[in-house]
Amino acid sequence: MAKPDYDVLIVGAGLSGVGAAWHLLNECPGKTFAILEGRDAMGGTWDLFRYPGIRSDSDMYTLGYNFRPWTDGKAIADGPSILNYIHNTAEQNHIDQKIHYNHWVEKMDWSSEDATWTVTAKLPSGKTKTVTANYLLNCSGYYRYDQGYMPDFPGKDQFQGQLIHPQHWPEDLDYTGKKVVVIGSGATAVTLIPSMTDKAAHVTMLQRSPTYIISQPDADVIANALNRLLPKRLAYQITRWKNVSLQTLFYQACRRYPKAMRRILRLHLRQQLGKDFDIDTHFNPSYNPWDQRLCLVPNGDLFKVLRRGEASIVTDHIDTFTENGIRLKSGEELEADIIISATGLNLVTLGGADISVDGQHIRPSDTMSYKGMMLSDVPNMSMIVGYTNASWTLKADLASEYTCRLLNHMDRQGVDYCVPVVGDDVKEAPFLDLEANYVLRALDHLPKQGDRAPWKLYQNYPLDLINLRFGPLKDKAMQFRTAHRVAQSGGQAARSAA
Repeated sequence: MAKPDYDVLIVGAGLSGVGAAWHLLNECPGKTFAILEGRDAMGGTWDLFRYPGIRSDSDMYTLGYNFRPWTDGKAIADGPSILNYIHNTAEQNHIDQKIHYNHWVEKMDWSSEDATWTVTAKLPSGKTKTVTANYLLNCSGYYRYDQGYMPDFPGKDQFQGQLIHPQHWPEDLDYTGKKVVVIGSGATAVTLIPSMTDKAAHVTMLQRSPTYIISQPDADVIANALNRLLPKRLAYQITRWKNVSLQTLFYQACRRYPKAMRRILRLHLRQQLGKDFDIDTHFNPSYNPWDQRLCLVPNGDLFKVLRRGEASIVTDHIDTFTENGIRLKSGEELEADIIISATGLNLVTLGGADISVDGQHIRPSDTMSYKGMMLSDVPNMSMIVGYTNASWTLKADLASEYTCRLLNHMDRQGVDYCVPVVGDDVKEAPFLDLEANYVLRALDHLPKQGDRAPWKLYQNYPLDLINLRFGPLKDKAMQFRTAHRVAQSGGQAARSAA
């Protein structure tokens, strides 16, 4: 059995990938690893997106790593600050030296006989390179980097101005004095609109349906006070748990008492927008709070530009693009020099790479997620998928910690690989419990979750912390196996007593 190139191979050098590398260095110091990054820079989301105002949609005390305090004065941070945080983390821990750029992973093939993954990556030259490892840690996120979601707008070829998707923002775009229409009502739209009003003649938010939007100060007064009084790490942990608790309570209140929380959110909007603003038309979603992700605006910046008339909201459906803008179903025409389609993302599992186990092609949609981070019948692979109702990194850190525990356990027990196997009595459910369009479009391509532990995604950080950091590694779903027994039994997997 040939020794693989690395013990662990990380796919993706974004926020999750750099964090996973830190955990390996500190919790599995004897393991060799490398990071394959498809692009020519680290940072993932925070390097890819370059549109005006790009920022976190949750506070950095929970979006930051659990091992490295966020010390900037702003809790809602801009994209360049977050990217700098990732770079500094990588450089201070020499993780940057482990990254192989321009290695776009296309195939991942597992051999039980060798207990080895063979990963095929495409290089800029068009040639491919193979790298082998015992364990894969996929940190590529769950949306396509090469393509955002752009609806097939009727008549879009007639439009004489510029049509842009924020995922592919032109570096030289000059919108000074221009009329801008932003299609969408999600996090990207509510970020773009107040960020463009300083130069644009006017910015219009065109939404098909409203979204719940809430304002929060970009600075955390309590966190900044704690930072002055306490050691940085202690202040960070206190603030982190304060924010986790508030997020959890708010989410649970929305799910259990939707009517009451809807009234509270409407009262908040009335205070932000004034008594004359038509919130019944433009801020009255047809769904309950947290059926879809809430949007956060720091310091009420969106509401301020709406009150000042620098931006406006139109709630209507698109009939067709015209030469000069967009004609709506109501007959109204919105003039535009620039149209921005902030219409969401295309989701993909494992970065879109093909995956096979012992020569059998695996469709992610045929698998079930184990503890929200492994796939049924797929050995020695973790995937980092963050929370939809809280900061991504909260789950990413826990998943990396769990993976390190798993690796150390297999070393102690002398086994080569582990594989979760789902029982016949587990019922399937959609992987993500959100009614957002970008999720609904991708359900046929995503793994499933189950109706009970360890196959159910609870979207609950305190519960996951207990289960992933302190819970048992052995259960009836997780099987531990050795490669030499596979070879001796003619390819039939044998269970270890680990």
